[in-house]
Amino acid sequence: MSTASAVPPAPVQIEPRSWWTRARRHRATPVKYAGLILLAVIILTPVYVLIVTSVKGVAETDPSHAWSLPSLWTLDAWRDAWTQLSPNLANSFKLAIPATLISIVLGSLNGFVLSKWRFPGADIFFTFFLFGMFIPYQAVMIPLTQLFEDVHFPAGIPRLVFAHIVYGIPITALIFRSYYATIPEELMEAARMDRAGMLRTYWSVILPLSAPAFVVAAIWQFTSIWNDFLFAVFLITDPLKWPVTVALNNTTGSLVTPYNLQMAAAILATLPTLVVYVLLGRYFMRGLMAGALKG
Repeated sequence: MSTASAVPPAPVQIEPRSWWTRARRHRATPVKYAGLILLAVIILTPVYVLIVTSVKGVAETDPSHAWSLPSLWTLDAWRDAWTQLSPNLANSFKLAIPATLISIVLGSLNGFVLSKWRFPGADIFFTFFLFGMFIPYQAVMIPLTQLFEDVHFPAGIPRLVFAHIVYGIPITALIFRSYYATIPEELMEAARMDRAGMLRTYWSVILPLSAPAFVVAAIWQFTSIWNDFLFAVFLITDPLKWPVTVALNNTTGSLVTPYNLQMAAAILATLPTLVVYVLLGRYFMRGLMAGALKG
């Protein structure tokens, strides 16, 4: 009995790209870079106006000369801005750092329970849990103030910290829940086989893998809390306890607007968030993509 030898399949012929495709790609490259350069110029134009105006004297800060370079470079506006805003910058750090840390820790715990330790009605509970993200600040201002007064909550920065922790829990829980859904269930099963409880599993298995999610939640929370104006101006009446966003709003003069002072103060107020993005920005997209793969 003879067996027929297998005939190898014919190789697939891949047609080379036509000269038109190659030419179109070469033509598209300069157009693409030109578009990117144009977008960069548009985005960086306000930054140029900020920096140039901040190193001008008061006599040169007329809006009609906003694009021109200063005839005399001076740092007087920067010194005045630092003198005025340094106490308020300290207040913003006292607000943003504890509120960010507490909210991301609570968000991590909630995200872990909602993603790995399922219970009846977990999805419905999480849906209602997320409604907190869509409640506008204006809707809770008066009830929140009355609650603080009724329970004699400490005034000033502690009230702001508590408000931002509560408002930050839904978004941080969403970030961590989406990220923890990508962690293999085999790790959870191995922890159960080793008789690890919920907290032990979280501390020994989940937490060491959570760095990308913590970076994403920390950047989000720190930026949101640092840039907040409405809660701060409504809950704090003492100017000595204002965060920098509220103090920045009060750098306008009564008769003459010191544009150089305002521009220097605006740059000082944005530097902390800029530093956070520069140091942790590469981990931000990595954590977002990790949490977007599943869940």
